[in-house]
Amino acid sequence: MAIPATPVPRGTTVLLVDDQPIIGEVVRRMFVGEEGLAFHFCKHAATALETAVELGPTVILQDLVMPELDGLELVRRYRADERLRDVPVIVLSTKEDPAVKAEAFAHGANDYVVKIPDRLELLARVRYHSRGYTALLERNEAFAALQKSRELLANDLATAAHYVRSILPPTVMEGAIRADWRFIPSASLGGDAFGYHDLDPGHFAVYLLDVCGHGVGAALLSVSALNAIRSEALPQTDFHDPSAVLSALNRAFPMERHNDMFFTAWYGVFDRAGRRLRWAGGGHPPALLVAPDGVRHLLDSEGPLIGAVEGLEFPAGEVAVPEAARLFVYSDGAFEISRADGSMWPFAEFVATLASGVTGGEPPIDALLGQIRELSGEAEFHDDFSMLELVFR
Repeated sequence: MAIPATPVPRGTTVLLVDDQPIIGEVVRRMFVGEEGLAFHFCKHAATALETAVELGPTVILQDLVMPELDGLELVRRYRADERLRDVPVIVLSTKEDPAVKAEAFAHGANDYVVKIPDRLELLARVRYHSRGYTALLERNEAFAALQKSRELLANDLATAAHYVRSILPPTVMEGAIRADWRFIPSASLGGDAFGYHDLDPGHFAVYLLDVCGHGVGAALLSVSALNAIRSEALPQTDFHDPSAVLSALNRAFPMERHNDMFFTAWYGVFDRAGRRLRWAGGGHPPALLVAPDGVRHLLDSEGPLIGAVEGLEFPAGEVAVPEAARLFVYSDGAFEISRADGSMWPFAEFVATLASGVTGGEPPIDALLGQIRELSGEAEFHDDFSMLELVFR
Protein backbone atom coordinates (compact mmCIF):
# COMPACT_ATOMS: atom_id res chain seq x y z
CA MET A 1 0.00 0.00 0.00
CA ALA A 2 1.33 3.44 -0.87
CA ILE A 3 2.30 5.61 2.09
CA PRO A 4 0.78 9.13 1.89
CA ALA A 5 3.32 11.90 1.50
CA THR A 6 4.33 13.48 4.82
CA PRO A 7 2.98 17.04 4.98
CA VAL A 8 5.62 19.71 5.47
CA PRO A 9 5.43 20.82 9.12
CA ARG A 10 5.34 24.41 10.25
CA GLY A 11 7.84 25.04 13.06
CA THR A 12 9.64 22.54 15.26
CA THR A 13 7.87 19.67 17.01
CA VAL A 14 9.90 17.71 19.56
CA LEU A 15 8.89 14.35 21.00
CA LEU A 16 10.87 13.16 24.04
CA VAL A 17 10.61 9.42 24.77
CA ASP A 18 11.93 8.75 28.29
CA ASP A 19 10.62 6.69 31.19
CA GLN A 20 11.58 9.37 33.75
CA PRO A 21 9.01 12.19 34.11
CA ILE A 22 11.62 14.35 35.80
CA ILE A 23 13.73 14.31 32.63
CA GLY A 24 10.63 15.22 30.67
CA GLU A 25 10.03 18.20 32.93
CA VAL A 26 13.62 19.38 32.74
CA VAL A 27 13.63 19.28 28.93
CA ARG A 28 10.20 20.93 28.77
CA ARG A 29 11.49 23.86 30.81
CA MET A 30 14.48 24.18 28.49
CA PHE A 31 12.11 24.82 25.59
CA VAL A 32 9.63 27.12 27.36
CA GLY A 33 9.27 30.40 25.52
CA GLU A 34 11.02 29.21 22.36
CA GLU A 35 9.04 30.55 19.41
CA GLY A 36 7.71 27.98 16.95
CA LEU A 37 8.72 25.01 19.10
CA ALA A 38 6.18 22.51 20.46
CA PHE A 39 7.24 19.95 23.05
CA HIS A 40 5.63 16.55 23.72
CA PHE A 41 6.58 13.87 26.25
CA CYS A 42 6.03 10.10 26.03
CA LYS A 43 6.81 8.01 29.12
CA HIS A 44 6.01 4.55 27.79
CA ALA A 45 8.22 2.94 25.16
CA ALA A 46 5.39 0.66 24.09
CA THR A 47 3.35 3.61 22.83
CA ALA A 48 6.27 5.65 21.47
CA LEU A 49 5.86 4.55 17.84
CA GLU A 50 2.12 5.22 17.83
CA THR A 51 2.61 8.59 19.53
CA ALA A 52 5.28 9.62 17.02
CA VAL A 53 3.07 8.72 14.07
CA GLU A 54 0.18 10.69 15.55
CA LEU A 55 2.22 13.81 16.40
CA GLY A 56 4.46 13.96 13.33
CA PRO A 57 7.53 15.32 15.15
CA THR A 58 10.38 17.03 13.36
CA VAL A 59 12.81 15.67 15.99
CA ILE A 60 12.64 12.67 18.35
CA LEU A 61 14.68 12.71 21.57
CA GLN A 62 15.10 9.06 22.48
CA ASP A 63 16.38 7.73 25.81
CA LEU A 64 18.51 4.63 25.43
CA VAL A 65 17.69 2.82 28.67
CA MET A 66 13.99 2.10 29.15
CA PRO A 67 12.34 -0.71 31.15
CA GLU A 68 9.74 -1.80 28.60
CA LEU A 69 11.75 -1.64 25.38
CA ASP A 70 15.37 -0.95 24.61
CA GLY A 71 15.93 2.53 23.17
CA LEU A 72 18.05 1.21 20.31
CA GLU A 73 15.23 -1.14 19.36
CA LEU A 74 12.91 1.88 19.17
CA VAL A 75 15.37 3.67 16.92
CA ARG A 76 15.39 0.61 14.65
CA ARG A 77 11.59 0.59 14.59
CA TYR A 78 11.44 4.28 13.70
CA ARG A 79 13.70 3.61 10.75
CA ALA A 80 11.65 0.59 9.66
CA ASP A 81 8.42 2.62 9.55
CA GLU A 82 7.82 4.47 6.27
CA ARG A 83 6.14 7.30 8.15
CA LEU A 84 9.07 7.92 10.50
CA ARG A 85 12.16 6.67 8.70
CA ASP A 86 13.44 10.18 7.89
CA VAL A 87 12.56 11.87 11.20
CA PRO A 88 15.80 12.90 12.97
CA VAL A 89 16.48 10.93 16.16
CA ILE A 90 18.75 12.34 18.86
CA VAL A 91 19.76 9.64 21.31
CA LEU A 92 20.00 10.57 24.99
CA SER A 93 22.43 8.54 27.07
CA THR A 94 23.80 8.74 30.59
CA LYS A 95 27.39 8.23 29.47
CA GLU A 96 29.84 8.99 26.72
CA ASP A 97 30.58 5.50 25.41
CA PRO A 98 32.11 5.14 21.88
CA ALA A 99 30.75 1.60 21.50
CA VAL A 100 27.22 2.67 22.43
CA LYS A 101 27.53 5.66 20.13
CA ALA A 102 28.59 3.47 17.25
CA GLU A 103 25.70 1.11 17.85
CA ALA A 104 23.22 3.99 18.03
CA PHE A 105 24.40 5.38 14.71
CA ALA A 106 24.36 1.90 13.19
CA HIS A 107 20.67 1.63 14.12
CA GLY A 108 19.91 4.94 12.39
CA ALA A 109 20.33 7.65 15.02
CA ASN A 110 21.22 11.11 13.72
CA ASP A 111 22.88 12.47 16.85
CA TYR A 112 24.06 11.44 20.32
CA VAL A 113 23.83 13.59 23.44
CA VAL A 114 24.79 12.83 27.03
CA LYS A 115 21.93 13.85 29.25
CA ILE A 116 21.20 16.27 30.60
CA PRO A 117 22.90 18.55 28.04
CA ASP A 118 23.30 22.30 28.21
CA ARG A 119 20.11 24.10 27.20
CA LEU A 120 21.72 26.08 24.39
CA GLU A 121 23.46 23.01 23.01
CA LEU A 122 20.30 20.90 23.00
CA LEU A 123 18.24 23.69 21.48
CA ALA A 124 20.84 24.22 18.75
CA ARG A 125 20.93 20.51 17.91
CA VAL A 126 17.12 20.28 17.83
CA ARG A 127 16.80 23.35 15.60
CA TYR A 128 19.52 22.08 13.26
CA HIS A 129 18.01 18.63 12.76
CA SER A 130 14.48 20.01 12.50
CA ARG A 131 15.49 22.42 9.72
CA GLY A 132 17.19 19.61 7.83
CA TYR A 133 14.14 17.39 8.11
CA THR A 134 11.77 20.17 7.01
CA ALA A 135 14.02 20.91 4.02
CA LEU A 136 13.97 17.21 3.10
CA LEU A 137 10.17 17.15 3.21
CA GLU A 138 10.01 20.30 1.07
CA ARG A 139 12.32 18.72 -1.51
CA ASN A 140 10.22 15.56 -1.48
CA GLU A 141 7.07 17.60 -1.91
CA ALA A 142 8.57 19.55 -4.80
CA PHE A 143 9.80 16.33 -6.41
CA ALA A 144 6.38 14.72 -6.03
CA ALA A 145 4.76 17.76 -7.65
CA LEU A 146 7.30 17.60 -10.48
CA GLN A 147 6.66 13.89 -10.96
CA LYS A 148 2.93 14.49 -11.08
CA SER A 149 3.41 17.27 -13.59
CA ARG A 150 5.57 15.00 -15.72
CA GLU A 151 3.00 12.24 -15.55
CA LEU A 152 0.27 14.63 -16.63
CA LEU A 153 2.45 15.90 -19.47
CA ALA A 154 3.28 12.34 -20.53
CA ASN A 155 -0.43 11.48 -20.52
CA ASP A 156 -1.19 14.58 -22.60
CA LEU A 157 1.56 13.69 -25.07
CA ALA A 158 0.38 10.09 -25.29
CA THR A 159 -3.19 11.26 -25.92
CA ALA A 160 -2.01 13.71 -28.58
CA ALA A 161 0.14 11.04 -30.25
CA HIS A 162 -2.81 8.64 -30.24
CA TYR A 163 -5.00 11.31 -31.84
CA VAL A 164 -2.43 12.10 -34.53
CA ARG A 165 -2.14 8.40 -35.32
CA SER A 166 -5.93 8.07 -35.48
CA ILE A 167 -6.22 10.64 -38.29
CA LEU A 168 -3.46 9.20 -40.43
CA PRO A 169 -4.68 7.42 -43.56
CA PRO A 170 -5.10 3.64 -43.78
CA THR A 171 -2.42 1.73 -45.63
CA VAL A 172 -3.31 0.58 -49.17
CA MET A 173 -2.03 -2.84 -50.17
CA GLU A 174 -3.98 -3.27 -53.45
CA GLY A 175 -4.59 -1.19 -56.54
CA ALA A 176 -2.52 0.95 -58.89
CA ILE A 177 -1.06 3.01 -56.03
CA ARG A 178 -0.07 1.16 -52.90
CA ALA A 179 0.74 3.04 -49.73
CA ASP A 180 2.49 2.03 -46.56
CA TRP A 181 3.83 4.12 -43.68
CA ARG A 182 5.42 4.13 -40.23
CA PHE A 183 4.82 6.75 -37.56
CA ILE A 184 6.84 6.47 -34.34
CA PRO A 185 6.35 9.52 -32.13
CA SER A 186 9.22 10.53 -29.88
CA ALA A 187 8.71 10.68 -26.11
CA SER A 188 8.29 14.45 -26.33
CA LEU A 189 6.10 14.21 -29.47
CA GLY A 190 7.20 16.19 -32.49
CA GLY A 191 4.94 17.83 -35.02
CA ASP A 192 4.85 15.26 -37.81
CA ALA A 193 1.71 14.49 -39.81
CA PHE A 194 1.08 13.12 -43.29
CA GLY A 195 -1.54 11.83 -45.66
CA TYR A 196 -2.59 11.03 -49.22
CA HIS A 197 -5.84 11.02 -51.13
CA ASP A 198 -7.35 11.19 -54.62
CA LEU A 199 -7.92 14.72 -55.86
CA ASP A 200 -9.98 13.28 -58.71
CA PRO A 201 -9.91 10.03 -60.71
CA GLY A 202 -6.77 11.13 -62.54
CA HIS A 203 -4.72 12.72 -59.79
CA PHE A 204 -3.38 11.53 -56.45
CA ALA A 205 -1.93 13.83 -53.76
CA VAL A 206 0.67 12.88 -51.14
CA TYR A 207 2.00 15.16 -48.40
CA LEU A 208 4.02 15.23 -45.20
CA LEU A 209 4.74 18.10 -42.83
CA ASP A 210 6.90 18.59 -39.76
CA VAL A 211 6.30 21.38 -37.24
CA CYS A 212 9.32 22.80 -35.42
CA GLY A 213 9.63 21.93 -31.75
CA HIS A 214 7.90 19.31 -29.68
CA GLY A 215 4.85 18.86 -27.51
CA VAL A 216 1.11 19.17 -27.77
CA GLY A 217 1.30 22.62 -29.37
CA ALA A 218 3.39 21.34 -32.27
CA ALA A 219 1.04 18.37 -32.73
CA LEU A 220 -2.02 20.64 -32.79
CA LEU A 221 -0.49 22.85 -35.47
CA SER A 222 0.46 19.85 -37.59
CA VAL A 223 -3.07 18.44 -37.32
CA SER A 224 -4.57 21.80 -38.30
CA ALA A 225 -2.35 22.06 -41.37
CA LEU A 226 -2.99 18.43 -42.26
CA ASN A 227 -6.75 18.92 -42.10
CA ALA A 228 -6.49 22.04 -44.27
CA ILE A 229 -4.78 19.96 -46.98
CA ARG A 230 -6.89 16.85 -46.63
CA SER A 231 -10.20 18.72 -46.69
CA GLU A 232 -8.91 21.08 -49.40
CA ALA A 233 -9.95 23.98 -47.19
CA LEU A 234 -7.36 26.53 -48.28
CA PRO A 235 -9.28 29.33 -50.09
CA GLN A 236 -8.70 29.93 -53.78
CA THR A 237 -6.16 27.13 -54.06
CA ASP A 238 -5.70 24.67 -56.89
CA PHE A 239 -4.72 21.49 -55.06
CA HIS A 240 -3.36 20.06 -58.30
CA ASP A 241 -0.60 22.72 -58.11
CA PRO A 242 1.98 21.96 -55.39
CA SER A 243 3.39 25.49 -55.48
CA ALA A 244 -0.06 26.96 -54.91
CA VAL A 245 -0.76 24.60 -52.00
CA LEU A 246 2.43 25.51 -50.13
CA SER A 247 1.89 29.22 -50.80
CA ALA A 248 -1.62 28.92 -49.39
CA LEU A 249 -0.30 27.12 -46.30
CA ASN A 250 2.27 29.86 -45.85
CA ARG A 251 -0.51 32.47 -45.87
CA ALA A 252 -2.83 30.49 -43.62
CA PHE A 253 -0.31 29.62 -40.90
CA PRO A 254 1.98 32.60 -40.23
CA MET A 255 4.23 31.83 -37.29
CA GLU A 256 3.32 35.02 -35.41
CA ARG A 257 -0.20 33.65 -35.02
CA HIS A 258 0.96 30.20 -33.94
CA ASN A 259 3.33 30.75 -31.01
CA ASP A 260 6.24 31.42 -33.38
CA MET A 261 6.04 27.89 -34.75
CA PHE A 262 6.71 27.21 -38.41
CA PHE A 263 6.87 23.95 -40.30
CA THR A 264 8.36 22.19 -43.26
CA ALA A 265 6.23 20.46 -45.86
CA TRP A 266 6.47 18.32 -48.97
CA TYR A 267 3.48 18.07 -51.30
CA GLY A 268 3.25 16.06 -54.51
CA VAL A 269 0.60 15.28 -57.12
CA PHE A 270 0.78 12.16 -59.29
CA ASP A 271 -0.83 12.32 -62.75
CA ARG A 272 -2.06 8.79 -63.34
CA ALA A 273 -2.46 9.08 -67.11
CA GLY A 274 0.85 10.79 -67.82
CA ARG A 275 2.72 9.00 -65.02
CA ARG A 276 4.26 12.29 -63.97
CA LEU A 277 4.84 13.46 -60.40
CA ARG A 278 4.84 17.19 -59.73
CA TRP A 279 6.04 18.34 -56.34
CA ALA A 280 7.10 21.29 -54.21
CA GLY A 281 8.71 21.50 -50.82
CA GLY A 282 9.16 24.11 -48.14
CA GLY A 283 12.31 23.59 -46.06
CA HIS A 284 11.68 19.86 -46.09
CA PRO A 285 14.05 16.93 -46.73
CA PRO A 286 14.01 15.74 -50.36
CA ALA A 287 11.72 12.84 -51.18
CA LEU A 288 13.32 9.79 -52.77
CA LEU A 289 12.00 8.16 -55.94
CA VAL A 290 13.52 4.74 -56.67
CA ALA A 291 12.96 3.14 -60.08
CA PRO A 292 12.86 -0.67 -60.50
CA ASP A 293 16.31 -0.55 -62.14
CA GLY A 294 17.73 1.13 -59.04
CA VAL A 295 17.94 4.66 -60.44
CA ARG A 296 17.34 7.19 -57.68
CA HIS A 297 15.88 10.66 -57.88
CA LEU A 298 16.10 13.06 -54.96
CA LEU A 299 13.08 15.36 -55.22
CA ASP A 300 14.56 18.40 -53.55
CA SER A 301 12.65 20.85 -51.42
CA GLU A 302 13.74 24.27 -52.66
CA GLY A 303 11.09 26.45 -51.04
CA PRO A 304 11.34 28.31 -47.71
CA LEU A 305 9.95 27.22 -44.36
CA ILE A 306 6.16 27.40 -44.12
CA GLY A 307 4.89 30.31 -42.04
CA ALA A 308 8.26 31.99 -41.52
CA VAL A 309 8.09 34.78 -44.14
CA GLU A 310 5.05 36.03 -45.98
CA GLY A 311 4.91 36.26 -49.76
CA LEU A 312 7.73 33.90 -50.74
CA GLU A 313 7.43 31.44 -53.61
CA PHE A 314 7.69 27.67 -53.60
CA PRO A 315 9.27 26.32 -56.82
CA ALA A 316 7.84 23.09 -58.20
CA GLY A 317 9.59 20.21 -59.91
CA GLU A 318 8.37 17.37 -62.11
CA VAL A 319 9.64 13.86 -62.75
CA ALA A 320 8.55 10.85 -64.78
CA VAL A 321 7.47 7.87 -62.68
CA PRO A 322 8.33 4.44 -64.14
CA GLU A 323 6.08 1.47 -63.47
CA ALA A 324 6.69 -0.11 -60.06
CA ALA A 325 8.70 2.91 -58.91
CA ARG A 326 8.66 3.65 -55.19
CA LEU A 327 8.38 7.07 -53.59
CA PHE A 328 9.62 7.67 -50.04
CA VAL A 329 8.57 10.84 -48.23
CA TYR A 330 9.89 11.34 -44.70
CA SER A 331 10.67 13.79 -41.92
CA ASP A 332 14.17 14.65 -40.71
CA GLY A 333 13.69 12.30 -37.74
CA ALA A 334 14.25 9.44 -40.18
CA PHE A 335 17.86 10.35 -40.98
CA GLU A 336 19.16 12.80 -38.36
CA ILE A 337 20.49 9.92 -36.29
CA SER A 338 23.32 10.13 -33.80
CA ARG A 339 25.41 6.98 -34.04
CA ALA A 340 26.74 5.14 -31.00
CA ASP A 341 30.12 6.90 -31.35
CA GLY A 342 28.41 10.33 -31.25
CA SER A 343 28.81 11.11 -34.96
CA MET A 344 25.86 11.87 -37.21
CA TRP A 345 24.72 9.36 -39.80
CA PRO A 346 25.59 10.76 -43.26
CA PHE A 347 22.55 11.52 -45.38
CA ALA A 348 24.09 9.70 -48.35
CA GLU A 349 24.23 6.50 -46.30
CA PHE A 350 20.61 6.97 -45.29
CA VAL A 351 19.59 7.25 -48.96
CA ALA A 352 21.65 4.21 -49.91
CA THR A 353 20.17 2.15 -47.06
CA LEU A 354 16.62 3.14 -47.95
CA ALA A 355 17.11 2.47 -51.66
CA SER A 356 18.76 -0.91 -51.06
CA GLY A 357 15.81 -1.97 -48.93
CA VAL A 358 13.61 -1.99 -52.04
CA THR A 359 15.14 -5.29 -53.14
CA GLY A 360 15.21 -6.83 -49.67
CA GLY A 361 12.92 -9.44 -48.21
CA GLU A 362 11.18 -7.17 -45.65
CA PRO A 363 9.39 -3.84 -46.13
CA PRO A 364 12.01 -1.15 -46.87
CA ILE A 365 10.88 1.08 -43.99
CA ASP A 366 11.23 -1.76 -41.49
CA ALA A 367 14.69 -2.59 -42.84
CA LEU A 368 15.63 1.07 -42.41
CA LEU A 369 14.30 1.13 -38.84
CA GLY A 370 16.39 -1.91 -37.99
CA GLN A 371 19.50 -0.22 -39.36
CA ILE A 372 18.77 2.99 -37.43
CA ARG A 373 18.37 1.17 -34.14
CA GLU A 374 21.59 -0.76 -34.76
CA LEU A 375 23.48 2.45 -35.53
CA SER A 376 22.13 4.46 -32.60
CA GLY A 377 22.09 1.62 -30.09
CA GLU A 378 18.73 2.93 -28.85
CA ALA A 379 15.16 1.71 -29.19
CA GLU A 380 13.60 5.16 -28.81
CA PHE A 381 13.73 8.12 -31.17
CA HIS A 382 14.63 11.67 -30.12
CA ASP A 383 12.39 13.07 -32.85
CA ASP A 384 9.29 11.74 -34.56
CA PHE A 385 10.01 9.10 -37.18
CA SER A 386 7.58 9.49 -40.09
CA MET A 387 7.90 7.86 -43.49
CA LEU A 388 5.56 7.16 -46.39
CA GLU A 389 6.20 4.58 -49.09
CA LEU A 390 4.11 4.72 -52.26
CA VAL A 391 4.44 2.11 -55.02
CA PHE A 392 3.13 3.21 -58.41
CA ARG A 393 2.15 0.02 -60.23
